[in-house]
Amino acid sequence: MIRWVDDRLGLASFARSGLRKVFPDHWSFLLGEVALFCFVVLLVTGIFLTLFYVPDGTPVIYEGPYPPLQGQQVSAAYESVMKLSFEVRAGLVMRQVHHWAALVFLAAITVHILRVFFTGAFRRPREINWLVGIGLLTLALAMGITGYSLPDDLLSGTGLRILYSVVLGIPFLGPYLAFLLFGGEFPTETIVSRLFVFHIMLLPALLIGGILVHLAILWRQKHSQWPGPGRTEHNVVGKPFWPSQVLKSTGLMLLTAAVLGLMGGLLQINPIWTYGPFEATTVSAPAQPDWYVGWLDGALRLFPRFELTVLGVTLADTFIAGVLIPGFAFTIMALWPFIEARVNGDRAAHQLLQRPRDAPLRSAVGVAGLTFFVTLTLAAGNDVAANIFRVPVETLTDLLRLAVVVAPPVAGVVTWRVCRELQRRDVERGTNGERGNDGEAGPVRLRRNDAGGFEEVD
Repeated sequence: MIRWVDDRLGLASFARSGLRKVFPDHWSFLLGEVALFCFVVLLVTGIFLTLFYVPDGTPVIYEGPYPPLQGQQVSAAYESVMKLSFEVRAGLVMRQVHHWAALVFLAAITVHILRVFFTGAFRRPREINWLVGIGLLTLALAMGITGYSLPDDLLSGTGLRILYSVVLGIPFLGPYLAFLLFGGEFPTETIVSRLFVFHIMLLPALLIGGILVHLAILWRQKHSQWPGPGRTEHNVVGKPFWPSQVLKSTGLMLLTAAVLGLMGGLLQINPIWTYGPFEATTVSAPAQPDWYVGWLDGALRLFPRFELTVLGVTLADTFIAGVLIPGFAFTIMALWPFIEARVNGDRAAHQLLQRPRDAPLRSAVGVAGLTFFVTLTLAAGNDVAANIFRVPVETLTDLLRLAVVVAPPVAGVVTWRVCRELQRRDVERGTNGERGNDGEAGPVRLRRNDAGGFEEVD
């Protein structure tokens, strides 16, 4: 059978070279694979949930087995999720595995992008794959937001109310876009079915296509690698795809699925029966979104309530905090490879990674940006924190407004100083950042020249 297929498609030579492809052996390279395997779990559990979910916002009377809601008016979508949770065998486990997989999926993508950024793996010739990765992150965020809103419970409905306000605040196009997306003035019965189409059709198709492009570029350009003995800008040192990498990846996939299964079975998440069905006249408190959109909620909470008029165009506070600031941040992220190449004049192709200390400016900017996003995420829980620490929420909000302006540059400066100090200690200890097979820096011999500098001695 294999020979019959090969005679017609000629795949043997391609398969032979593919199986011999070398992969660098380092744990940090597996972060992207964790994200991929979480996506596989999302697809499998999502197919199961789709069989029972009803994407319909039409009001119905709940008559299920959960006594506190019996006889109350809920949407058909909410009723179907309640049936999934209490009546469908393994339905609640599948729901929770799906939700936990989404959270870990976004976390793995975020950590993977941070690894690529701080090690300089985005440099030429990998700028295109960096752009693809930022696009995948954006699509994953959209997937999370649309899926989070499908149960039509009070908490997700509060998030949709915020989304509607942000879209409505876009100059000129806002009212038209809000009407197109929501099917009328909020709240509407059609938004659930529209989000369902986005969540199970359009966004997954784009994500699958983007992942395939991402992997194809990675396969074509080969992996970057840490410096070390025998490793240069023109070779790849590691283990072959078969059997080493295949077995390692298979084990990681099974382990990832097992951990997500344990989390779904043992750790409760998104108990919609506690939140209750969505009611336009009610807002739950405290109300925090999933962590990956916490920074957006925090930006809306911290931004002062005023409108800015530029050239006769009024910019609402929701537009500035919910669209302009995220858009500016993601634009800087996407263009960073080109910005860095322009600043340092380095346009050469690189196959070797850098330690964060080897690029102090990049590390400083990265830590400053990370501090900015973390501060905004903390601001998404300002009401909870105010209640825990027994302080007025207004006082805590003012402190966070100050922190979001002051903390990022301070963190950046401290990071820059630490990186420069680590560089100086490397020189004093006789190390130049080269790494052995275990990833540790290897020693070299240095001597001081007449000009007061250092040079390597063979």
